[in-house]
Amino acid sequence: MSTDGRLGAAAARDIGDALRFFTRLPLARADGAPLEMNRIAWAAPVAGGIVGLVGVAALAATQVLGLPRLFSAGLATAALVAVTGALHEDGLADTADGFGGAATRDRKLEIMRDSRIGVFGAVALALSVLIRVGALAAALKGGFWNAAGALIVVAALSRAAVLMPLAALDPARADGAGAAAGRLDPGAFAASCGAALVIAVTAGILATGLWRALAAAVASAIGAAAMTALARRQIGGQTGDVAGAAQQWAEIGAWCGLLIGQSET
Repeated sequence: MSTDGRLGAAAARDIGDALRFFTRLPLARADGAPLEMNRIAWAAPVAGGIVGLVGVAALAATQVLGLPRLFSAGLATAALVAVTGALHEDGLADTADGFGGAATRDRKLEIMRDSRIGVFGAVALALSVLIRVGALAAALKGGFWNAAGALIVVAALSRAAVLMPLAALDPARADGAGAAAGRLDPGAFAASCGAALVIAVTAGILATGLWRALAAAVASAIGAAAMTALARRQIGGQTGDVAGAAQQWAEIGAWCGLLIGQSET
């Protein structure tokens, strides 16, 4: 096999592994090798972009049917949640319950491990879904392609942002998803951010506008950094739930960047 062929096969493997990790798509592993987050980090935004395309497909179907903007946005968001298995929403809810429902670090971590959702988690989930559906409905005012580009931008950027806690913080406990991932190499995180920026800029040029895409990138990073700082203060490290919450904060931040100056009149 040529060098280009080997590189292409390696890239396809990394993207496939990222999709298997971040989605519920029925993709079989080509080998039995363990998942290496440092290896697939660059592919996380690519997987996010593919998730965004699922939302675009759902949005296109609603446009063919002539459904109202808000209803279309709700159905497209439901498709995004379905394809990811509510992975990040679960992390947001658990993190909100843990950080909001206890005073000590150990108790916070104990609550975060509990699969039951408390009032803090329920409110966080409701607000997240409400904000994201409303944002997509607002993007639809600019037309289908504007909204489609926005979906890809926020999905790609937020899948790079999900790695920020892993790059900045040590695992908060000795087991669990955060411990299994470990501390992400700075170079791997930089590669993920670079890939996300390429996708965002491309979608911005083609659909949403370059400056809005760049504003989304900045706001997405701010959202993830805020969650990372909060996790450092609350539990002194990261967990898989914290990473999921960072994705949700980053996605909402990206939407804010995209919609700056588009208030209702």
